[in-house]
Amino acid sequence: MIPLTVLDLVPVREGGTLAESYAATVSLAQAAERLGYKRFWVAEHHAMDGIAGGATSVVLAHVGNATSTIRIGSGGIMLPNHNPFVIAEQFGTLDALFPGRIDLGLGRAPGAGPELQRALRKNLHQAAEFFPQDVVELRALLTGEPELPIRATPGYGANIEMWMLGSSLFGANLAAQLGLPYAFASHFAPDHLDAALALYRERFQPSRWLDKPHAMAAMTVFAAETDAEAELIASSQQQSFVRLRTGNPGKLPPPVAGYRDTLPMQAQSLLAHIGQASAIGAPATVREAVGRFVERTQADEIIVSGAAFDPAARERSLELTIDALRG
Repeated sequence: MIPLTVLDLVPVREGGTLAESYAATVSLAQAAERLGYKRFWVAEHHAMDGIAGGATSVVLAHVGNATSTIRIGSGGIMLPNHNPFVIAEQFGTLDALFPGRIDLGLGRAPGAGPELQRALRKNLHQAAEFFPQDVVELRALLTGEPELPIRATPGYGANIEMWMLGSSLFGANLAAQLGLPYAFASHFAPDHLDAALALYRERFQPSRWLDKPHAMAAMTVFAAETDAEAELIASSQQQSFVRLRTGNPGKLPPPVAGYRDTLPMQAQSLLAHIGQASAIGAPATVREAVGRFVERTQADEIIVSGAAFDPAARERSLELTIDALRG
């Protein structure tokens, strides 16, 4: 069976609290570990009422302390928001606390308006231009190749698995040049998936850390006892996505039966577009959809995303998904 990873945005529910969100993330990570998922990744987002993973390394420490075997990491750290030295220290600390379990996925997208740029004291669009150099510097701080005038302590010599993330050809090309594993965010940006994976594999240059291309592709996955129940659970995330794209983001809303049918055609088309990389339904439906996706992408791993209003429904979805793929 293809290895599976969980992507969690640490969603904040309508009527819920931050503390409840962090508790749900820990419970989800424990379920993923128990069920046999390979990794548990948390994504960095800022200034969004419905997402609580902004302090990503802190959340990962919380998750690491509650688990024992599953790999944990960032999916990802948006490096233009930071400087390489601080990230080397943070993830070097995580490696010391949870040795051999830390993944560091890096993304380039600033994803920030002028208010957040001022708050971070960064020109994020300018910082994004230096992303390739910052990735090389960060890897050098962790590995000593090349040797730098300063060492990050913690950080230097840490056993961290670095990943390049992306939703365009840029990240694919950089991952290939640096000999890094590559993860594509097809769960929300499916347009360049096939071209990016082809480019990554064609241009891959072996490195000390990776001798051949290794690609992960993301899917939105909601599994339930029936197709109808899965569609109902998925409607919370669908509402959030439509609200985000129409300039009205907020906390994760409760599910709405028949939600898609209430939408204008433009919004339905939006959901259909991102649904190209999704599997929503009963176990057999999910198994078939994931199987087609793996056959299409030839991915080495699949990362599953999907925020549910009821944390127990998300955990049950993970269970049904991995059981379905085991056949």
